[in-house]
Amino acid sequence: MFSLRIALSGAACVCLCAAGHASALPLDRASPAVRDRIHALWADNPAIQAADAQRRAAEARVRAAAQPVYNPTLSLEGENADVDRRTASASLSLDLSDKRRARVDEGEAALRVSEAAYALRRRDIAAEWLKAWASAEFARRQRSLGEERVVAMTRFDHLAADRLRVGDISAPERDLAAQALAEARIEQAAIEGQLAAALASLTAIGGERDDGRAGGWPALPEALPASPDRIDAQALDDRLELRRARAEQQRLDAAVTVARRARLSDPTISLTGGRVRSGSRSDPVIGISVSMPLPVRNTGRAEVMAAQAEADAALADRQATAWKAEATLRQTAMTYRALRSTAETLRKARTGALGERAALLERLWQAGELDTSDYLVQLKQNLDTALSTLTLEAQTWQAWFDYLAAAGRLPEWIDGPATDATP
Repeated sequence: MFSLRIALSGAACVCLCAAGHASALPLDRASPAVRDRIHALWADNPAIQAADAQRRAAEARVRAAAQPVYNPTLSLEGENADVDRRTASASLSLDLSDKRRARVDEGEAALRVSEAAYALRRRDIAAEWLKAWASAEFARRQRSLGEERVVAMTRFDHLAADRLRVGDISAPERDLAAQALAEARIEQAAIEGQLAAALASLTAIGGERDDGRAGGWPALPEALPASPDRIDAQALDDRLELRRARAEQQRLDAAVTVARRARLSDPTISLTGGRVRSGSRSDPVIGISVSMPLPVRNTGRAEVMAAQAEADAALADRQATAWKAEATLRQTAMTYRALRSTAETLRKARTGALGERAALLERLWQAGELDTSDYLVQLKQNLDTALSTLTLEAQTWQAWFDYLAAAGRLPEWIDGPATDATP
């Protein structure tokens, strides 16, 4: 006798096992396997390596800015004429306007920009990988459930053919079974495509190469992530987006100071010594001179105005970044709360019901109390609901990662509280 009990009981476990197998994962921490995988991702991802190189370049520029602005100049002169002259002179421009300090301030602010950008890149790459991981994991579960559906529809198609030969069902009912099998195969192909896309995303971000069957990534917890009410967002100014915007504004404010001090002329002091010989007479020569550039043709005022305009733009960008960060936090919180609430409700409502409903439908069909079309419609609704539940849970996990990132808590979720994004 045809039965769907085995096939569908496995599917029910995939979707609805949260009640008996809730994850022991702490709500405020990722599992060690996930944490190690993200650390490996941070070490290998080219985008993060590029951000790290830019950070190291900014560190080198700070050291360069701390060097003296001017180097001394050595000059040797000789003249053979009525008077023979041999002299040597050394000159040095004095940084009386403290240009070096201004450049160091700008370099340090630029370093803070690159450090914030590096931390932000690490966070974004981690969030992208986590969302792709959730998508791939649930696509794998959907494929497993879809394969069981294809097996069940194949067996049902064979049974319908047998019952048609003995006259238990009509030809149209036999055609319904064949159509149900074809539809199951078409939908399975679509699921395979979704899994392939999810695996491609994982490969693009972290280099994973897996067919999605063995699961080369850590296992996703069966329980839903934490309630949004348990997450306190970071203070606005402490979030990575605002840290980078604030550092960029400070860099451009320091650039204004650099431009202003560049307008100030620094004196150059020269010291000359040597000897002058005229006939039989030889006299020593000692001289000192002071020179000062005159900012007449180029006063540098335009450079100051340009730097000030860029600083004003950075201030406006900082405000816009703050508005966007707050709007993103509200949007991700609302999205996550709605998805999690729905997923939790579906779990409670359907725990243990899928296999029982399938068995009941089978008995009714075998007893002739349910015709083939009604049986297939109701069975398909149950299977589609199971697949849709997986899709909803995948979206819930992705919304959770978006919410953690927007709240500034994703690094804490990965590594625990009081972590530093810079290694």
